[in-house]
Formats: sequence, C-alpha cells, structure tokens
Amino acid sequence: MSYNQPPAQPPFAGSSDARPKWARKRVAIPAALLLFFVGVGVGSEDGSGQEKTGAGSAAPRPTVTVTETAVGKPAKSAAAKETKETQDAKPASDDGEKATVPDFVGMGLQSAQDKAQELGFYSLDSHDALGRDRMQAFDRNWKVCSQNTKAGTSASTDTELDFGAVKLEEDCPAKDQKPPSAKDGKMPDFKGKSVNAARSALDSGTSLTVEDATPEDRWILVESNWQVCTQKPAAGVALNGQPVTLTAVKFGESCP
Repeated sequence: MSYNQPPAQPPFAGSSDARPKWARKRVAIPAALLLFFVGVGVGSEDGSGQEKTGAGSAAPRPTVTVTETAVGKPAKSAAAKETKETQDAKPASDDGEKATVPDFVGMGLQSAQDKAQELGFYSLDSHDALGRDRMQAFDRNWKVCSQNTKAGTSASTDTELDFGAVKLEEDCPAKDQKPPSAKDGKMPDFKGKSVNAARSALDSGTSLTVEDATPEDRWILVESNWQVCTQKPAAGVALNGQPVTLTAVKFGESCP
C-alpha cells in the first residue's frame, strides 16, 4: 500500500545556496523596535518587585536616607524660658477677678445665691446652721445666718462662698453648730444632735439601730427631724466596728 507523496524537488542550479530567493530574503527589523524588546528583557521585574539584569540577577535599589529638619521653630532663648517659668510660678488668684463680698446675713438663701452670682461668685455652698445635716432642697424656704467670708472683703471670684442657713420659721443660732465627727476614732457625743448627723459621722459600715425613746415605738423616717437622747457605746469610747444603738425623739419634744 502506497501513499501519495509530492515529488522530490530537484536542487536549484546556478547558485551556491540551494534555497529559493523567497527563502533567502532578509527581514529588516526597525532599530526602535529592537531597543524596545531589549529594554523589556533587561528591565523586567520579578514577583518581588526588583528589576532583573543579566541572567536573573537582581539589581540593588539605591537607598535614600531622609533627614527631617525642624523648620521655623527656633530654639527658645534662656530669657524666654525664664519668663515662662516666672509666669507659671504666679498664683492662679493673681490672674482672677476680684469683687467685694456683700453682707448676706438675713437674706433668703436663694436671693443670696443670686446676688453672689451677679458679682461673679459661682462656687457656692450651704449647710444647716443648726448642725442637723438637713439638705436645703428648696432654697427659698431657708434664710442665711452666717457666711464663711466676712462682708466687705475683696476676694477672688474663684473663692467658694458657704452659707449657714436655717428654715424661715427658725431662729438663727448664736454660732454655727457643726455636725459631730468620729475622725479621731472615738464615739462622739450625739446627745441633742440629729439622728441624720449621727449616722453621717459614723463609718458607713457601722451596724446602727435607732429606736423611739418614748413608749410609742414610732417609726423614725426622716432622721433629720429626730434628736438623739441616749447612745451606746458612750461618748469617748474607741470605735472598732462594734454596733451602735441610739434612742431619739422628735425635735421640739423632751427626752424621757
């Protein structure tokens, strides 16, 4: 069985090169195109982002060092530093405004506070002048009996003004009655003081029992309205966590 094959071509005569002219034709490649391919081959990058030159060798990139220089911030002179230190050393009160403190005694507590704020005093406080540790919930129901800064004093408006006050129907005491304190670690004398003030003087963890001193066995709800008649332990005893028991009656009543 034979396959049809093209006949063999005889060699061309008259030439040393046996190829036809079309096979011997040279293809001219433009120089610009040649440079492009060369540049791509030389400047190609690998996966790491480095350019390759030659046979796969990576060309090191130049290292650029950037030095930051502060511009427009000249060094402070010794005189400037000294001036700043002098200013920082001044008391804060020297820079604050001052005002003359009025006589607030006899004024309603709300009116006294309004007047103080008109003069620039905004740090205000008040306390129960009878030492019962009552809260001045409605300032219009209280009147000023004393003030911590003497009237006529020129004081910084940053000064805290504290007013001793009683209710409108009450008489001012000759002197502010301070609430009792157990800061020295001893049992205070609570007799005549409000139950509320006694509770405030003791440690918050103290086990405190308060009973009606009369046989009526009334509930003691508003402790600032009740005064202590008896106490256990006695005044002066060292406090070491022992329970405290008080008996009391309402203010205006006599202890039995």
